[in-house]
Order: sequence, then C-alpha cells, then structure tokens
Amino acid sequence: MWLLKATLVPGVLGGTVLAKAMCAQAVDWQSATSIYQFTAKDIDGNEVSLEKYKGGVCIITNFAGQEPGTDAQIKEFAKGFNAKFDLFSKIDVNGDNAHPLWSWMKVQPKGKGLMGNRIKWNYTKFLINKEGQVVKRYGPPDNPNVMEKDLSQYL
Repeated sequence: MWLLKATLVPGVLGGTVLAKAMCAQAVDWQSATSIYQFTAKDIDGNEVSLEKYKGGVCIITNFAGQEPGTDAQIKEFAKGFNAKFDLFSKIDVNGDNAHPLWSWMKVQPKGKGLMGNRIKWNYTKFLINKEGQVVKRYGPPDNPNVMEKDLSQYL
C-alpha cells in the first residue's frame, strides 16, 4: 500500500508525495476514528505511527501482486527510481489477515466499494483529509487527473 501526503513535495499528482504504509497493529480497528490511530511497519521493520501524517491530505493505495520480492528487494528497486517517500512492509488488504487500517477504511461511509467493500484489484485508492477521515474511494481505473481535482479541495 502506498500513502501519498499532498503537502510534502511537489511532483506526483500535482503536489503530492508517495509513501507506502503497510503492517499496522490497531488493537480494535472498529473503534478507531481516524487513520492516526494506526501504526505501520516501515520497510526496515520499525513501527511507525500514522500520526506522522496528521494535518496532511493523503492518498492510500495498494499494489497487490505488483510488488514481488522481499522488503529489501523492494527498497532497492525504489532506489532505482530515486524514490523520496517512506516505504513500508507489504500487507494483506482483504480477508482474515487484512491490515486493520484497510479493514477500517473499507467500512467508512465514503470508503465503501461499488460492489462490496473487498479490494478487487491493484490500485484501489482512498483519499484522506487532514482530520484522518476517508473522504473518497477510487477504483483501479480512476484517472489520476480526477484525483488531483479532488485533492485541491482538501489541501
């Protein structure tokens, strides 16, 4: 999963930065009120609070099978693209082992899918406002230009 913080660095999606957020340990995801109550393991295995992104507009997306290899291999691959974003460990987004953040986002009023809440394919995206709330869910084929227009109203 990748997390874009729209207030960091100009570039991707009209003033956004990618940061990949994975494995979190929320004790009770159903009682969470924002993404800031979740943690994620970064690519080096360190637990990171998503409070780090508080006050920023974020886009969280998954890449499913698009990231084969170990965390170390993914980190090395990203270096080849001169990546300037936080990298996090891989996670599951569906099923019994789904990351609590993804379980939470999928049941939020504006995070529900058109044909059920299950993540059906790579590149499902969630727009998160500065309060850590899901404000929109995008499907894999949604054009980044549409997301860019939506981002501007939350910056």
